Amino acid sequence: MLELRNLCFQVSDDARKQKEEGHSKEIIKDVNLTFDDHAFIAITGPNGGGKSTLAKLIMGIEQPSSGQILYNGTDITGLSITERANLGISFAFQQPVRFKGIKVRDLIQLAAGNGENGHSTVAFPSICDYLSKVGLCARDYVNRDIDNSLSGGELKRIEIATIIARNTPLSVFDEPEAGIDLWSFNNLIQVFEEMHRESRNSLIIISHQERILNIADEIVVLADGNVQDRGRRGDILPELLKGTESCRFYQQPAVVQ
Repeated sequence: MLELRNLCFQVSDDARKQKEEGHSKEIIKDVNLTFDDHAFIAITGPNGGGKSTLAKLIMGIEQPSSGQILYNGTDITGLSITERANLGISFAFQQPVRFKGIKVRDLIQLAAGNGENGHSTVAFPSICDYLSKVGLCARDYVNRDIDNSLSGGELKRIEIATIIARNTPLSVFDEPEAGIDLWSFNNLIQVFEEMHRESRNSLIIISHQERILNIADEIVVLADGNVQDRGRRGDILPELLKGTESCRFYQQPAVVQ
């Protein structure tokens, strides 16, 4: 389904210095990865290793310095975020975007798709179901605006509800545990398991969390912009959890309302 070929991404902290001295920093270094249909892949590794950048390259938020991204055999390297979304790729940000003037109900209806003449085919009970899956009471949220009145944790859960509503062939989550409380984190584990079990869709989750890694089929370890290891969960996770520096990759989710 998804293939990354010799993918590289370079940036400079000081553009003028880069121009004068020809220096640049490699964030992603010649990464080659293939993700099959119905894959559940967790990408982990130390902070600053390039995980979030790789996710943004897949979605088109960043453009690679070189290399290719293929989706179902089609080169999507030069496509926009919207074009990739229309092909069936969803993305959940580590820090969700606020949409002033748009209500939670509207966002989920847009995510789920509209019927003829722009009238949504998504029934209210379905909206309630999407929200309840991420630990939110629909009665309290459907008419709320996606603005500063919502906490970071609430925004995160609403964003994940829209991903569930879209039900696309490929969903990419960038640290979905960031900014949510422990109870909601436990619910998210069940959500990801259900998404994988009940559909043919693929999930790619960027995470430090052992509990998320423990439900993935495969784990990719990304460090210093390189793929350090990849394999079945049962082969990779025990090595990561040994008494080595790799243990620093994992943290307990912060309790944030």
